[in-house]
Amino acid sequence: MDTDAFLADVREANETALSRLGSSKSLYALTGGEMEASAVFDVAADVSHTAATALEAYAADSSSDAAADAFSALGELEAERAVTVGERMDGEAVPDSHEVVGALEDFGDGSGASDVECLGAALGYVLVAKKFAEQATGFFTGEADPQTASEFRSYGSDLESERESLLDALAVVADGSEEEAAAADATSTVVQHAYDHYTERLEDMGVNPKPVC
Repeated sequence: MDTDAFLADVREANETALSRLGSSKSLYALTGGEMEASAVFDVAADVSHTAATALEAYAADSSSDAAADAFSALGELEAERAVTVGERMDGEAVPDSHEVVGALEDFGDGSGASDVECLGAALGYVLVAKKFAEQATGFFTGEADPQTASEFRSYGSDLESERESLLDALAVVADGSEEEAAAADATSTVVQHAYDHYTERLEDMGVNPKPVC
């Protein structure tokens, strides 16, 4: 399996969605228009918590050591991130699930999804989360908070490392073009679900989601 070609193909297939999820409207949509640090922390904690929970289920159900190791590593990153960011939230708030990555949960415990599909779904999550990390980095840079901006930038780098681990695992697990196609479909499902959520949130606020700004 040519993992570089696979990644390029799924990015191309989801080019519009990823571009708009990486626009300046992304944080606005995710925070419901509350462009405050506490709202960004809240979303970040919820997204990472959702991912960590789903990935734990992936790892538990996996029949492949390579896939289970990749799920566990990414899940640990997200679990630690949920706690770290959660500590920055106002009050006694506890991380909860977040619908923007809700499709990730659909491939989890009891769904009957294969390791190949779960690896694809996890890859879709990483692509979405990387866009969020980039926007959060820019937000905190604009807020004159270089330390927090650096934390989100470092998190984005960690996601890139985990992306490569997922692709390496996929190269081990995927057997032929049909399984590669199944993984690509799962990646697109997670990305497109996130994009649909983004679109719905903006439309509910009376904002046109299409122009990238």
